Amino acid sequence: MSDNELFEGIEADGIYSKVLRAGRRTYFFDVRETRAGDYYLTITESKKNTNEDGSFFYKKHKIYLYKEDFANFKNILDETTSFVLNERGEEVISERHQKNFETHSEQPLAEESKKADSFTDVDFDDI
Repeated sequence: MSDNELFEGIEADGIYSKVLRAGRRTYFFDVRETRAGDYYLTITESKKNTNEDGSFFYKKHKIYLYKEDFANFKNILDETTSFVLNERGEEVISERHQKNFETHSEQPLAEESKKADSFTDVDFDDI
């Protein structure tokens, strides 16, 4: 895990947790307890974003995974990740373009829209 950091065994509320830092994203794997006293897993993706004023905020997405679904979830996760690696390999393509990568704001889209609005109709008989 060259660019990723894995933090193991961090306890939250006395139950097991792991944290995986992966660039702007952080994944939290937390074991929680149901009201009945059984355990389940939450997987949270937290992604750091920037407001226009330069301040930061985090977008979070959470999956709740219960024991009865572990085997099927793991099988499908293994199958789909194997498919991706077999089809596209382990190289992360987006890293090749990281230095040139720019987040597209709505302004360029608005400019493209203006260009499209100013485009004149072409009669294919003229070509």
